[in-house]
Amino acid sequence: MKIQKTQLILLFLTLGTITYAQKAKKDTIESIQEVTLIKRAFVKKNDRYVFDVAQSPLAKGNNGFDLLKSSPMVSSIDNKNLTILGKSNAVIYINGKKSQLNGESLLELLKNTPGENISKIEIITVPGSEFNVGANDGIINVVMKKRTSDGINGTLRMTNNQGYYNNPSSSVSVNYRKNKLGINVNTNYSQYTLRQAFVFSNGNQQNFTTSEGYIMVPTKSFGGNFDVNYDLNDHHFLSLSFDSREGNRNGQITDLVNNEYSFNGSGFNLNRNRTLSNTDETSASNSANLNYEWKTDDNGSNFNANIAYLHYTNKNHAYNNIYSINDQNENITRIKAFNQSIPQIIDNFSGTLDYAKKFKDELSLSVGGNFNSTKTDNDTRFTDFVSGNFVENQQQSNHFIYNEKITGLYATLAKTFNEKFSGKIGSRIEFTNATGDVVNKNESFTNNYSNILPYLNFNYEINKDHNISYTFSSRVSRPSFWAINPTRIYLTQNNYAQNNPFIKASSYYSQELNYMYKSAYFLTLDYMYVKDAQGQVPLQRTLPDGTVQIRYLGTNYGDHTQLTATVGLQKQFFKNIWNVNGYFNFYYVTYKGNVDTDPTTGDVFSPYILDLKKTYAFFQINNSIRLSSKKDWFVDVNYFYQTRRQIEYGKQIKLSSLDIGIKKIWDDWTVMIKASDIFRNFIFAIDNLQTNTGSFNNVYQNQYNRQVTLTVTYNFGNQKVKRIRDVESADNSIKSRTK
Repeated sequence: MKIQKTQLILLFLTLGTITYAQKAKKDTIESIQEVTLIKRAFVKKNDRYVFDVAQSPLAKGNNGFDLLKSSPMVSSIDNKNLTILGKSNAVIYINGKKSQLNGESLLELLKNTPGENISKIEIITVPGSEFNVGANDGIINVVMKKRTSDGINGTLRMTNNQGYYNNPSSSVSVNYRKNKLGINVNTNYSQYTLRQAFVFSNGNQQNFTTSEGYIMVPTKSFGGNFDVNYDLNDHHFLSLSFDSREGNRNGQITDLVNNEYSFNGSGFNLNRNRTLSNTDETSASNSANLNYEWKTDDNGSNFNANIAYLHYTNKNHAYNNIYSINDQNENITRIKAFNQSIPQIIDNFSGTLDYAKKFKDELSLSVGGNFNSTKTDNDTRFTDFVSGNFVENQQQSNHFIYNEKITGLYATLAKTFNEKFSGKIGSRIEFTNATGDVVNKNESFTNNYSNILPYLNFNYEINKDHNISYTFSSRVSRPSFWAINPTRIYLTQNNYAQNNPFIKASSYYSQELNYMYKSAYFLTLDYMYVKDAQGQVPLQRTLPDGTVQIRYLGTNYGDHTQLTATVGLQKQFFKNIWNVNGYFNFYYVTYKGNVDTDPTTGDVFSPYILDLKKTYAFFQINNSIRLSSKKDWFVDVNYFYQTRRQIEYGKQIKLSSLDIGIKKIWDDWTVMIKASDIFRNFIFAIDNLQTNTGSFNNVYQNQYNRQVTLTVTYNFGNQKVKRIRDVESADNSIKSRTK
């Protein structure tokens, strides 16, 4: 890393004083020309890495999301979701508090935040017990610059994306501060149409099916959030926030041509048909959060209390038709029709209490707890077309009600022993009570369990150039609420996904060893063991008529381990003209288990056996190059490459993408144009062969990721307005499971 130098000029009242002092001490002091302060932009502190944005050229002209993507260890290959070291989902905190916004609202907030307003970015690869996050989650804490002025400011952003379709979006964010009152309002609207080309092939040597076609999902999304903070005095603060988002995905189309082959002894019989599905879907999410904070002393001790409510609805109506077709793929007759109505309602009440006490001698204690009560109501209706009318299929219709209560308690003790050594030890204990009931079918279950989740971290700075740290963590991963709704999503009449209410929570145990050299280069060794691992496995069987049926079942399949070695860097060259960060991951993974039964129906399939030991690699590099001395022209060149990768239900082909963007800044205006996946190498495909049965399952999926995006951003108002306080919502862990 290029060391930044700051010259400290010593000013005295008279030049004569300096001249006299130099002459009088000429025999002992030659001169004092420069005092240099070494400022490191990327350092390891305790349980986290700290990226000092003020010491990096990346902030200028970038929004918050772009700045996070360009931070060390952080990546986003889809321009929506952030990961840490390519392996962990990134949970966003702002000023030490978990953002209470849902995924889309949080994305818009980050994109509406000027990079110049961010002071530091803290990256926690393995969170401590005090953080209520998922099992494989990391944390990115965005520390905002302190603003002291009253007034109003904001950001207007307009984007036009050209992929397979044209996709416009716009958003506006306004901040207001007057004395003790702070208000923030964000609104955004977007249109995006997803186009995916699909090719499926599955079966065995005797009977197999190929399907080819496309899926089109038009989406209109409108949302916003409103936050108000009031400082009761210098030690007591109140915050109230509302978040609302509505999505409209009406007019979805799935159009697949199916060729079904069956061996007749001398050759293959061929049956050709088309699956044509039209789906209308709407969703709405509304939440509110009330926060109280009390700064109990001047040493940084504080008490926080949160209560929150979340109401989420999703209405999905699918109309499915199967036609016989001719050689020109033209429809002849409708041979089957069925409809699905899959509404879902989620209500959640949540609360958290947290107390952090700062003692003398760099000792701190954090204790607290959380409570979540969630009810999901899923009333699935399935109808078949019989004799000119749609008749309800009682076997596939179900009204599933799920109730879940989670209580968590934690305690964490942190100590800085000296300038070189610090450590943290803690534990969480979580109690879960879950019940599921299929109304009027006498089908129900109860699942009560508890987990003790210890945590340990130590950090040792050998000297200014060498730092080493170790972390152990244990967590629980619970399935999403959609995954436990016992319904099916059809691609064809014999190829569909099956949700499973009997999925158990998975236990994660992680160990991580980190080494950093000269605040620029890092090495990480990470080992993760997952008990009762969750995944989607492709179960296959041949029906009595010779038709091959494939069912993608979400389930606990067994155990999974992952060993990861990472080398990376964050460095500036040529006087900060060229900023580069990147990393290389090498993975060794194992999957062990087997599944042969669908617990939702009792249907038995050919055993799907997992006994795999595989390796793969991932490489990413991000480059930001300043083109002008005025710092108003920049070019970004980003690239990632992933070798073939083994996952639960097959082996992915290699993936890569080259993205290039150019940016121009005019005062408060920023214009950026970006080309993504220039060489069209970001296409998903997977192949799978079960050697014990000879069954195969191959999937090809092209989302047309080669796209061009134009973004225009305008920052207005007083940029020194003090930002309102960011608070953690009590229902964040629940929001993540509505996806």
